[in-house]
This record gives sequence, C-alpha cells and structure tokens, in this order.
Amino acid sequence: MSAPWWFWAAFNAAVLLLLLLDLGLLTKRDRAIPVKEALVRSGAFFVLAMLFCAGIFAFYGDTPEIRSQKGLEFLTGYLIEWSLSVDNIFVFVLVFSHFQVPARYQHRVLFWGIIGALVMRGTLILVGAALIQTFHWIMVGFGLFLIWSGWKMLRAIDTEPDLESNRVLAWVKSRWRVTETYEGDRFFVRREGRLFLTPLALVLVLIELTDLVFALDSIPAIFAITTDPFIVYTANVFAILGLRAMYFALAGVIHRFHYLKYGLSIVLMIVGAKMLANYAADGKAVPVEYALLLTVAIIGGSIVLSLVKTAARAPAEGFAEAWRGWVPFTRSRRPAAPPD
Repeated sequence: MSAPWWFWAAFNAAVLLLLLLDLGLLTKRDRAIPVKEALVRSGAFFVLAMLFCAGIFAFYGDTPEIRSQKGLEFLTGYLIEWSLSVDNIFVFVLVFSHFQVPARYQHRVLFWGIIGALVMRGTLILVGAALIQTFHWIMVGFGLFLIWSGWKMLRAIDTEPDLESNRVLAWVKSRWRVTETYEGDRFFVRREGRLFLTPLALVLVLIELTDLVFALDSIPAIFAITTDPFIVYTANVFAILGLRAMYFALAGVIHRFHYLKYGLSIVLMIVGAKMLANYAADGKAVPVEYALLLTVAIIGGSIVLSLVKTAARAPAEGFAEAWRGWVPFTRSRRPAAPPD
C-alpha cells in the first residue's frame, strides 16, 4: 500500500513546525546546549517517534495484519536508522574537535546540517523507491553494497583520519577565500567587497558530506526492511530530528561506546545478507520481527559491552579512541592498536 497525499502533507507540516520551534524558541543563538537539556530533547524526539509508531500500528492499513506489519517495519527501520546515526556522532565529535569549533556555535552547524540531511535523504529515498519499483533486481546491488559498507566500516574502526588531507575541503579552499578565524556563528563574511567563507562553513561542508555518505548506507539498509516510501521516509526523519540533541547528550561520553562501531558494522552486513536472501526467496526468507530482534540484540549487546569494557578506562585514553574512524574523502594517518 502507499500512503495518501495528506499523510505526507501532515507529516511534513509537523516536521517543519518542530524545526521552527527548535530554531526559533528552544535554541538561543551563541549558547552551548547543556547535557541535561540535550537529554530532555533527545528523549522528547524518541517519545514522538514511539507515538508515531503507535499511530502506524493503529491506523496505517486496511486490516490488523497490515497495520501490525507496517508498525513492525517502522519500528525496525527507526531502530536501524537511529543506531546508524550514532556513528555520525563519532564523526561530529572528531570534526568539531579538529577544527576547535566553540561549543556555542556547534548547534548552528548541526541545525543546518540536519536541514541538508533531510533534503538529501528525502531525495535519495524517492530515487531509491523509483529504482526498486522499476528494477527490482537492484535489491541485489543494495545488498552487496551494504555488506561491503559494513566490512569497510569494520576495517576503519581503529584508524586515525587525517582531516588536513580531506580532498573535498582542499577543493573548496582552492576556489574560495577562507578567513583565518571564526566570525561568530557566520558561514560567510564580506570584506572590502569580496566574499569569504569562514572556518565554520568548512565544518558545515564536512558535516553535510559525511551525512550524504552515511545516507548511502542507511537508506539501502531500511529498504531491506520495507519498500514503503512513507515508512522509509518517516523512520529516517525521526532518526535525523533527534540527532542534534543526541550529539550534545553523548558528545562528552561518546568514547564509552567504542564497541558500538563493531555492532553497527555487523548490523549493516546482516541487513545486506537479509536483502539478498529475501530477493532470492521473493521477500519471504527473513521476517521483519526476526530482523528487529536481531538488531536489538546486536546493538544492545555492543552498548552493554562498551560500557562494561570502558568503565575503568581513563577519560583521556577513552577520548583518544573517539577520534578514530572513517571520514569521507580523508586518508588515514596510521592504524591504532585495538582496545584491551
């Protein structure tokens, strides 16, 4: 089934209202967001997602069986997208630390980064849904791509990226003038009639680039769960909406979640294998509820393992691990020894 047009209109209007509320009323300019406030906001977005999921279970479908199936698809898809969004936070911490972005400006970068992410993901979802409807065999390509992405992520977990070597930033710097220092929270400034980028604009470019590349992983992953564009889109939007608040809630303790990277890599490979198996069996090999249980077990287990293994680790040592991983179009400086 496909959602009626007014489902799309009502949902996007609600998202626009949330964004306006977040930018205009809840977030004051040039102010760092405290951890307690970030936790409240992150929890609020999670509650909204669960309320929406309850609405899917109750109303989205003509029969109880269809509504139950769609509800499970949304819940599984949201959990996968939410989990993969945590990997974005590792990159955000690394980028903000490298460029020494003041905490009071980070929320502005993430806000516009999320706006860009919503537009990019919406476009990719529409393109992906059209491709699947026209060329069903493309599911095989998506499945193989997810397995390769999971393996690539797994290999890059303990590498240290050299952000100075980022090819996209080098290209931007070669074509635009860039100020030496930050100009408040501005992305552009004009000096003597000439337009300059600020270092904050370079950070935004890297954040947008990162989300685009991560979207190429996460969107095929949820297409392995459902091909309903409305479910794919809404699960992505809810995961992205809570990303900024989750960053401020977890940035200070992200080093405690080191083993989550392994769990995410494994989930990507398993989801890719599920996509291949379902294609071979005409969509009947792995039920959605099995995928949900397996995802919860892997993600939950990797979080618990992370918290247990890093409990006695010194903060400085832990934060050094948080600066490792893969950043798009960036060479690795050197491999690092795995944690004890």
